[in-house]
Amino acid sequence: MKKTSEHQNLLAQLQQVADGLGKTLAPFCEVVLHDLTEPEHAILAIHNNLSGRSVGEPATELGLARAADPDFDQVIANYPNTFPDGRLAKSTSVGIKDSDGRYVAALCLNVDLTVFRSLNTMLTQFGSVDTAAAVNDTLQPTGADAIRLRIDDFAARHGTTPRALKADERRALMRELKDSGLSDVRRAMDIVAAYLNVSRATVYNDAR
Repeated sequence: MKKTSEHQNLLAQLQQVADGLGKTLAPFCEVVLHDLTEPEHAILAIHNNLSGRSVGEPATELGLARAADPDFDQVIANYPNTFPDGRLAKSTSVGIKDSDGRYVAALCLNVDLTVFRSLNTMLTQFGSVDTAAAVNDTLQPTGADAIRLRIDDFAARHGTTPRALKADERRALMRELKDSGLSDVRRAMDIVAAYLNVSRATVYNDAR
């Protein structure tokens, strides 16, 4: 799509909106502005980068679908999403049209649910009077999800979040994962490293 002066003005104003939202919703919400007039290099701005993407990267499938169809839903709110490292997210995408009804841009919000899941776990644990039931529960999920849930539970018990665990806490976590057999899950170290936002070397060192 040829970019007009109207498009340039809309995109310039939206950059200010994205900047303001990013500052207001930091650090739990990634704010991404997509220029749908250039789908191959759509990301125009990204604030509170939680997904690891960069300015100039292409549009998502949703962005491409919206750019191709003026009748595509303008607002898609609170749909489930996942960051590349496995963290759960809640996303909202708002399409912006020009005066001819064509999509020019999309403003996307991606909320990291990790800290809220941990907070929910802490509140649930605090309000529970039957702690033995949680300890003896044998209906454990398997694989990567099981590791992430165990990490969330460990962080909650220590009054923190997975990415804020200190070195001694990470070592205790790795002992717990080993004792539970979860460290034997395929690519367990990669999963842990991504979820804690540390290097694989750090995880292997903590596991010693």
